[in-house]
Amino acid sequence: MSPLVSAGELATLLGAVTVLDVRYRTGAPPDETGLAAFRAGHVPGAAYVDLDSELAAPPGQGGRHPLPDPVLFQDAMRRAGVSDGRPVVVLDDWQGRAAARAWWLLRLHGHRDVRVLDGGLAAWRARGGALVTGGEEPPEPGDFTVAGGSDGMPRVEAEELSGVDVLIDARAPERYRGEVEPIDPVAGHVPGAVNVPTETNLDVSGRFRPSEQLAALYGVVGAVPGARVGVYCGSGVTAAHDVLALEVAGVSAALYPGSWSEWVTDPTRPVER
Repeated sequence: MSPLVSAGELATLLGAVTVLDVRYRTGAPPDETGLAAFRAGHVPGAAYVDLDSELAAPPGQGGRHPLPDPVLFQDAMRRAGVSDGRPVVVLDDWQGRAAARAWWLLRLHGHRDVRVLDGGLAAWRARGGALVTGGEEPPEPGDFTVAGGSDGMPRVEAEELSGVDVLIDARAPERYRGEVEPIDPVAGHVPGAVNVPTETNLDVSGRFRPSEQLAALYGVVGAVPGARVGVYCGSGVTAAHDVLALEVAGVSAALYPGSWSEWVTDPTRPVER
């Protein structure tokens, strides 16, 4: 089953799936995204999930968005109505970049049926999908249980990056090249990494490219079935977008959760520009 779902398909699934709204955009004003935007209009029945507090631990040595404690993540997902035996659809207003983080975490911790709304809220609106406004209606609590071992999706840590065949940097090209760095204290990229920005995963409508196009895009850098592929970004959020695109293309990839923001906490680690 594809990890993506279209707006039209989601319309037929409402009531039979748990919908999670992960509205988040790096640098966006608080009133334009997040909970304020959710209250201004959201997919019927959706529950809001906060990326900073529920899909990440506080910033620290693990980077700007370390992985959340598994128990706290489990509690957050239960509050949002997530259950083990019920499909989940995740959406955002950032063309899937934040939603991919929730998708990856749920898959990491053992949920087997999670999909991302292709094109996000913009695709839902373009189709004429209904939006409801006002405060949140607390969903019926779910029974989601973090799977023992948490090995539903591959991951890789800083000391293991040298063992991958292809290391992909999902950031914008100018950040990869080290020409600018608006967020982290050091500019550049992990030596040997290749750049496949998240925007290249999408077509002009903001939806994911077809699987064959994505396979060709990633095949150019050697990310093909059977290769050991690692992906990172600034803080481990948008890298999940590349991991999602690779899954659509039929390639398994490991996420480096700490990403660049964790890599540069150790001044002995090399930097390439």
